[in-house]
Amino acid sequence: MKHLLYILCTVMLLFACSDYLNMTPEKDIDTIETIFEQRTSASDWLVGIYGLTSSLLASIGENVSYVGSDEFITCERFRNFSNLNGKYYYPGFKISDGQQMSQAPYDNLWEEGGIEDRFNSFYELIRSSNIFIGNIDNVYNMLASEKRQWKAEVKAIKAFIYFELVRRYGPIVLVPDNIGVDEDMSKMQQPRVHVDTCFNTIVRLLDEAIQYLPTSITRDSDRAPFFSKEAALTLKAKALLYAASPLFNGNEYYSDFKGKNGEPLFSTQKDPEKWKRAAEAADEAVRECEHGHRLYNETNNRNSHLLNTMGDIEFSMYSTFSNPEFILEWKYTSEGFYKFCLPRFRSSDLQYFNEVLYGCLSPSMKMVEMYYTEHGLPIDADNTWNYNSRYQMSKEANSLYKNVVPLNTEVLQLHLRREPRFYACIAADRLHWQLGTNTPYVNYNLIVKAYKGEQFGSQYDIVTSNSWQNINGYWLKKHSYSNWAINTYHNNIKRNETLPIIRLAELYLIQAEAWNEYLEKPDNRVYAPLNKVRKRAGIPDVVTSWKSSYSKNPDKVDSREGMREIIRQEINIELAFEGHRYWNLRRWKIAHEKLNEKQYGWNVLGETARGFYNNFEGPVVIWNKCKFTAPRDYLNPIRAEQVLISGVVQNPGW
Repeated sequence: MKHLLYILCTVMLLFACSDYLNMTPEKDIDTIETIFEQRTSASDWLVGIYGLTSSLLASIGENVSYVGSDEFITCERFRNFSNLNGKYYYPGFKISDGQQMSQAPYDNLWEEGGIEDRFNSFYELIRSSNIFIGNIDNVYNMLASEKRQWKAEVKAIKAFIYFELVRRYGPIVLVPDNIGVDEDMSKMQQPRVHVDTCFNTIVRLLDEAIQYLPTSITRDSDRAPFFSKEAALTLKAKALLYAASPLFNGNEYYSDFKGKNGEPLFSTQKDPEKWKRAAEAADEAVRECEHGHRLYNETNNRNSHLLNTMGDIEFSMYSTFSNPEFILEWKYTSEGFYKFCLPRFRSSDLQYFNEVLYGCLSPSMKMVEMYYTEHGLPIDADNTWNYNSRYQMSKEANSLYKNVVPLNTEVLQLHLRREPRFYACIAADRLHWQLGTNTPYVNYNLIVKAYKGEQFGSQYDIVTSNSWQNINGYWLKKHSYSNWAINTYHNNIKRNETLPIIRLAELYLIQAEAWNEYLEKPDNRVYAPLNKVRKRAGIPDVVTSWKSSYSKNPDKVDSREGMREIIRQEINIELAFEGHRYWNLRRWKIAHEKLNEKQYGWNVLGETARGFYNNFEGPVVIWNKCKFTAPRDYLNPIRAEQVLISGVVQNPGW
């Protein structure tokens, strides 16, 4: 892979120009013709396009959507973690704190330059894709069918790149063909086009690709990182879901947002038929996907039903191009993410100490409270769950929770009788956390003891800005694997683990949301896909949960508005910490309501339950700098200098 990426980077260095719309200089045409004479060099080009795209998006650090919302909380040292050139390794935190800027934008995928000094912008990748599409037919030692497949794979990745640009910038410049350097400047300075045209172009490219793409079952194993028919169909449904969502469908924020010639770039009139189009596309994708994909549901070697369900949830996120749930997956390009999530023990704790771990990146209190009760209901909607006393201590006596919650031991009420996804994804004080199965030590299923001075607890007397510290008293299990011993975790990583770009659970949730927004009243087209996700999560189906005696609001599942809240919470839970909430809050147009809230946590300097849990009066404010300005922050800024060079209009507010 490194060899192939090097080849493409070299080619792009030869041909890239400062303006993202420029085509290859004429003097290099012979080089391109040579590259597209033989299958091997053409393959290098194709692999490189995918490799560079994944390097930008399969990195939890570079991809701001992972930490740029309100799912994570961390210490100041990690927020300011940067290299010698001042580039932040996790710039999403700067965005969540309202520090985005047009002079040198974070998440600048429009063009190279800016504070992140990106070499490979998405428009460079589009240009490379166009070169491939225009030249692949010239390769002499390939079958026509293989040429069609490869061209389809590039059309699909081009559609994917367009999609990533649109959800960042809204209306974009479309580049159906590269523009020669000898063209007039007026032709090079292409305008941004209406956002509906952008989405329609994405769908058209995918439709052109779908007919020639193999399914995940029929394709050769070496095509696993590339778009399959199922992946293209799912991306089509996802793009149409975005097109139907409030940010892009009749958004009054952008009534005055016009192109450089005065043409409108957004429609201010909502079109409900867009939801139907998305729903039908999701139905088509589901029909195709269910021939070869399924939700991960294979854990059967643990000591209880709850532990097996937790195993399914855990391994729904693990793959080496082998998980039947993953529809599109790319190799991690930030394998070190686990270092900041797993706990840092004292060096004297020889059984578990690992010097590369920092333990400073935590799930937020908002996400801790997001997960359902054991009955599949929000914690404030379950009659049997003591919401008003959730910050008091209690005990668990039910053996169903053995090895998950210590029995007959004081534990915070907030951590009791929660759904399996909570226990699979969140490590909380006084709960069990399995950290390896093949260690020489018997007690690998540790109890998280988080008070100051305890095994997981703070090693400092104060919370400082220059130390790696867990500042809220929770740890993230998701994205790590319980079978790997913590003191040798780095040695267990195979370096070929993949990150889910699209997984089947997301497609089911797209299907449920789209049908709910289109139908006047929800029916089985809404409930059925939602229930598939809930079944694997180990909770009752949605109607059973809400119509049961446990529910405070049994009529909620009967209305579009009620189901909208339910579906959105299901999305927030199932896809938590996967980079989805960042985009969903924006497309739902509620980011300004959620991303200006203070972040809460426990007093990590407390040495007793009473001290740690703030005298049982509730969590304390641990971060108050979150800032989201509407409508400005709903779209990324284009770098100010690039606006002057290319002549495109800037996004509103920037």
